Amino acid sequence: MNSSDLDSLISQFAELPTTCISDALAGLTNLDPAIKPLKKKWTVCGRAYPVRLRAADNLKLLQGIRDAQPGDVLIADAKGFLYNAVAGDFVIGLMKTLGLAGFVVDGAVRDVSGIKELDFPVFCRGATVAAGSKSGAGEAGVPISCAGVTVHPGDIVVGDVDGVVIVPADQAEEVLTKAREKLEKDREREEGILGNPDAARAYLDRVLGRA
Repeated sequence: MNSSDLDSLISQFAELPTTCISDALAGLTNLDPAIKPLKKKWTVCGRAYPVRLRAADNLKLLQGIRDAQPGDVLIADAKGFLYNAVAGDFVIGLMKTLGLAGFVVDGAVRDVSGIKELDFPVFCRGATVAAGSKSGAGEAGVPISCAGVTVHPGDIVVGDVDGVVIVPADQAEEVLTKAREKLEKDREREEGILGNPDAARAYLDRVLGRA
Protein backbone atom coordinates (compact mmCIF):
# COMPACT_ATOMS: atom_id res chain seq x y z
CA MET A 1 0.00 0.00 0.00
CA ASN A 2 1.47 3.36 -0.99
CA SER A 3 1.50 6.37 1.31
CA SER A 4 -1.37 8.18 -0.43
CA ASP A 5 -3.62 5.12 -0.09
CA LEU A 6 -2.71 4.83 3.59
CA ASP A 7 -3.38 8.53 4.17
CA SER A 8 -6.81 8.10 2.55
CA LEU A 9 -7.59 5.14 4.81
CA ILE A 10 -6.50 7.07 7.89
CA SER A 11 -8.74 10.02 7.01
CA GLN A 12 -11.68 7.64 6.60
CA PHE A 13 -11.02 5.86 9.89
CA ALA A 14 -10.89 9.28 11.59
CA GLU A 15 -14.58 9.73 10.75
CA LEU A 16 -15.64 6.53 12.53
CA PRO A 17 -16.28 5.91 16.24
CA THR A 18 -13.93 3.45 17.92
CA THR A 19 -16.93 1.33 18.91
CA CYS A 20 -17.70 0.43 15.29
CA ILE A 21 -14.03 -0.24 14.54
CA SER A 22 -13.82 -2.45 17.62
CA ASP A 23 -16.89 -4.41 16.50
CA ALA A 24 -15.34 -4.89 13.05
CA LEU A 25 -12.30 -6.44 14.76
CA ALA A 26 -14.41 -8.54 17.17
CA GLY A 27 -13.00 -6.53 20.08
CA LEU A 28 -9.61 -8.24 19.78
CA THR A 29 -7.38 -5.19 19.37
CA ASN A 30 -8.73 -2.74 21.94
CA LEU A 31 -6.22 -1.33 24.39
CA ASP A 32 -6.99 -1.77 28.08
CA PRO A 33 -10.04 0.45 28.73
CA ALA A 34 -8.09 2.34 31.39
CA ILE A 35 -6.26 4.13 28.54
CA LYS A 36 -8.32 7.28 28.03
CA PRO A 37 -7.84 10.82 26.64
CA LEU A 38 -6.91 13.56 29.09
CA LYS A 39 -9.71 15.62 27.50
CA LYS A 40 -12.93 13.83 26.62
CA LYS A 41 -13.23 15.70 23.33
CA TRP A 42 -9.81 14.59 22.07
CA THR A 43 -9.59 12.09 19.25
CA VAL A 44 -6.58 10.60 17.49
CA CYS A 45 -6.02 8.70 14.26
CA GLY A 46 -2.76 7.96 12.49
CA ARG A 47 0.05 5.56 11.72
CA ALA A 48 1.57 3.87 14.74
CA TYR A 49 5.17 4.61 15.68
CA PRO A 50 5.71 2.21 18.60
CA VAL A 51 8.20 2.64 21.41
CA ARG A 52 9.09 0.17 24.17
CA LEU A 53 10.19 1.80 27.42
CA ARG A 54 11.45 0.64 30.74
CA ALA A 55 9.08 1.78 33.46
CA ALA A 56 9.87 5.38 34.50
CA ASP A 57 12.42 5.89 31.68
CA ASN A 58 11.82 8.11 28.67
CA LEU A 59 15.05 8.47 26.67
CA LYS A 60 13.79 6.12 23.97
CA LEU A 61 10.57 8.11 23.90
CA LEU A 62 12.63 11.13 22.89
CA GLN A 63 14.24 9.03 20.16
CA GLY A 64 10.77 8.08 18.97
CA ILE A 65 9.74 11.73 18.82
CA ARG A 66 12.82 12.51 16.72
CA ASP A 67 12.46 9.54 14.36
CA ALA A 68 8.68 9.44 13.87
CA GLN A 69 7.17 11.16 10.83
CA PRO A 70 4.59 13.95 10.84
CA GLY A 71 1.14 12.42 11.19
CA ASP A 72 2.39 9.43 13.18
CA VAL A 73 0.85 8.50 16.51
CA LEU A 74 3.59 7.80 19.04
CA ILE A 75 2.42 4.79 21.04
CA ALA A 76 4.48 3.67 24.02
CA ASP A 77 4.57 0.59 26.19
CA ALA A 78 5.60 1.96 29.59
CA LYS A 79 4.55 -1.22 31.44
CA GLY A 80 1.50 0.44 32.98
CA PHE A 81 3.73 2.12 35.58
CA LEU A 82 2.01 5.08 37.22
CA TYR A 83 4.36 6.48 39.87
CA ASN A 84 6.70 8.21 37.39
CA ALA A 85 5.70 10.07 34.24
CA VAL A 86 7.28 9.36 30.87
CA ALA A 87 6.27 12.80 29.52
CA GLY A 88 5.22 16.23 30.71
CA ASP A 89 4.03 19.29 28.86
CA PHE A 90 7.48 20.07 27.41
CA VAL A 91 7.91 16.61 25.89
CA ILE A 92 4.33 16.67 24.61
CA GLY A 93 5.09 20.09 23.18
CA LEU A 94 7.98 18.55 21.23
CA MET A 95 5.55 16.05 19.71
CA LYS A 96 3.21 18.83 18.66
CA THR A 97 6.05 20.95 17.28
CA LEU A 98 7.23 18.11 15.04
CA GLY A 99 3.76 17.43 13.68
CA LEU A 100 2.90 14.14 15.33
CA ALA A 101 -0.80 13.27 15.43
CA GLY A 102 -1.00 12.21 19.07
CA PHE A 103 0.47 10.22 21.94
CA VAL A 104 -0.82 6.98 23.46
CA VAL A 105 0.96 5.46 26.45
CA ASP A 106 0.38 2.58 28.81
CA GLY A 107 1.76 4.65 31.64
CA ALA A 108 1.55 8.09 33.19
CA VAL A 109 2.11 11.71 32.20
CA ARG A 110 2.38 14.87 34.29
CA ASP A 111 1.80 18.63 33.85
CA VAL A 112 -1.78 17.84 32.92
CA SER A 113 -2.92 21.47 32.82
CA GLY A 114 -0.07 22.38 30.50
CA ILE A 115 -0.80 19.43 28.22
CA LYS A 116 -4.45 20.41 27.99
CA GLU A 117 -3.43 23.94 27.03
CA LEU A 118 -1.37 22.50 24.16
CA ASP A 119 -4.54 20.89 22.81
CA PHE A 120 -2.53 17.89 21.60
CA PRO A 121 -4.32 14.53 22.01
CA VAL A 122 -2.79 12.43 24.80
CA PHE A 123 -4.22 9.08 25.83
CA CYS A 124 -2.77 7.55 28.99
CA ARG A 125 -3.41 5.30 31.96
CA GLY A 126 -3.05 8.10 34.52
CA ALA A 127 -1.26 11.19 35.76
CA THR A 128 1.39 11.70 38.43
CA VAL A 129 3.69 14.37 39.86
CA ALA A 130 6.97 12.40 39.71
CA ALA A 131 9.43 12.79 36.82
CA GLY A 132 10.97 9.90 34.92
CA SER A 133 14.64 9.20 34.23
CA LYS A 134 16.80 8.84 31.10
CA SER A 135 18.86 5.65 31.32
CA GLY A 136 18.16 4.79 27.69
CA ALA A 137 16.63 1.36 28.14
CA GLY A 138 14.07 0.40 25.51
CA GLU A 139 13.56 0.36 21.74
CA ALA A 140 11.96 2.69 19.21
CA GLY A 141 10.25 1.84 15.93
CA VAL A 142 9.76 -1.84 16.76
CA PRO A 143 6.68 -4.03 17.37
CA ILE A 144 5.47 -3.75 20.95
CA SER A 145 2.81 -5.07 23.26
CA CYS A 146 0.87 -2.10 24.63
CA ALA A 147 -1.96 -2.44 27.13
CA GLY A 148 -2.62 -6.01 26.00
CA VAL A 149 -2.39 -5.49 22.23
CA THR A 150 0.42 -6.11 19.74
CA VAL A 151 1.23 -2.96 17.77
CA HIS A 152 3.43 -2.92 14.66
CA PRO A 153 4.92 0.16 13.00
CA GLY A 154 2.42 1.38 10.43
CA ASP A 155 -0.68 -0.06 12.10
CA ILE A 156 -3.51 2.45 12.42
CA VAL A 157 -4.24 3.86 15.87
CA VAL A 158 -7.73 5.26 16.47
CA GLY A 159 -8.80 6.77 19.77
CA ASP A 160 -11.73 8.69 21.20
CA VAL A 161 -13.53 9.07 24.52
CA ASP A 162 -14.44 5.37 24.54
CA GLY A 163 -10.84 4.18 24.24
CA VAL A 164 -8.17 3.17 21.74
CA VAL A 165 -8.28 0.48 19.07
CA ILE A 166 -5.45 -0.76 16.84
CA VAL A 167 -6.17 -1.63 13.21
CA PRO A 168 -3.54 -4.01 11.79
CA ALA A 169 -2.21 -2.47 8.59
CA ASP A 170 -2.81 -5.62 6.53
CA GLN A 171 -6.49 -5.67 7.54
CA ALA A 172 -7.22 -1.96 7.22
CA GLU A 173 -9.39 -1.99 4.09
CA GLU A 174 -11.49 -4.94 5.27
CA VAL A 175 -11.93 -3.43 8.73
CA LEU A 176 -12.93 -0.07 7.27
CA THR A 177 -15.68 -1.70 5.19
CA LYS A 178 -17.02 -3.68 8.16
CA ALA A 179 -16.90 -0.67 10.48
CA ARG A 180 -18.86 1.46 8.01
CA GLU A 181 -21.46 -1.29 7.65
CA LYS A 182 -21.80 -1.49 11.44
CA LEU A 183 -22.21 2.27 11.71
CA GLU A 184 -24.94 2.26 9.07
CA LYS A 185 -26.79 -0.60 10.78
CA ASP A 186 -26.64 1.24 14.09
CA ARG A 187 -28.03 4.38 12.48
CA GLU A 188 -30.87 2.49 10.82
CA ARG A 189 -31.77 0.80 14.11
CA GLU A 190 -31.80 4.08 16.00
CA GLU A 191 -33.88 5.85 13.37
CA GLY A 192 -36.40 3.01 13.25
CA ILE A 193 -36.79 2.44 16.99
CA LEU A 194 -35.71 5.32 19.22
CA GLY A 195 -38.47 7.83 19.88
CA ASN A 196 -41.15 5.29 18.92
CA PRO A 197 -42.49 3.48 22.03
CA ASP A 198 -44.26 0.75 20.02
CA ALA A 199 -41.13 0.01 17.99
CA ALA A 200 -39.02 0.03 21.16
CA ARG A 201 -41.34 -2.51 22.85
CA ALA A 202 -41.35 -4.69 19.74
CA TYR A 203 -37.55 -4.63 19.60
CA LEU A 204 -37.24 -5.59 23.27
CA ASP A 205 -39.78 -8.38 22.85
CA ARG A 206 -37.76 -9.80 19.93
CA VAL A 207 -34.52 -9.68 21.91
CA LEU A 208 -36.18 -11.23 24.95
CA GLY A 209 -37.82 -13.95 22.87
CA ARG A 210 -41.33 -12.72 23.62
CA ALA A 211 -42.32 -11.91 20.04
